[in-house]
Amino acid sequence: MSRVGKMPVAIPQGVDVNVSGESISVKGSLGTLVRPVNKLVAVKSEGGKLTFTPTNESSEADAMSGTVRALVANMVSGVSKGFEKKLNLVGVGFRAQAQGQKLNLQIGFSHPVVKDMPAGIKVECPTQTEIIIKGADAQVVGQVAAEVRAFRPPEPYKGKGIRYADEKVSLKETKKK
Repeated sequence: MSRVGKMPVAIPQGVDVNVSGESISVKGSLGTLVRPVNKLVAVKSEGGKLTFTPTNESSEADAMSGTVRALVANMVSGVSKGFEKKLNLVGVGFRAQAQGQKLNLQIGFSHPVVKDMPAGIKVECPTQTEIIIKGADAQVVGQVAAEVRAFRPPEPYKGKGIRYADEKVSLKETKKK
């Protein structure tokens, strides 16, 4: 059986978990997340913990029990603590501004780039070269951060562009005559 699937998920104070037949909903201080549950996995809530067991002996059911457990653990963590991704702008004149649910970027194009944030995602710019994307759903936070980075990924010669805060960009050496 999957090692990850064997570990129960602890439900912290202030988080409400509702397991119905085909979906699981997690409600906390930062919002509500709902995810369908695979038919190969049985979810039980008992004593403030969620347990995940495969419904049959197949290797696919075993793998899905670990996957569903990891996804539900992320949901519980997201509605209680939340997730965040930090991005840095590197380049002369590169600026970012958060205006409500929009992110305005000036990243070397002839026009400003405007990115609308989906529901449940907040964006902050503590400085002009830092962007912080926050939300309860880990997948959506990561996807939005990847979309913002894709506007101007770091180039390999000077390192200019939008990069994750913990990303290391290895620079190439220029061609010599």
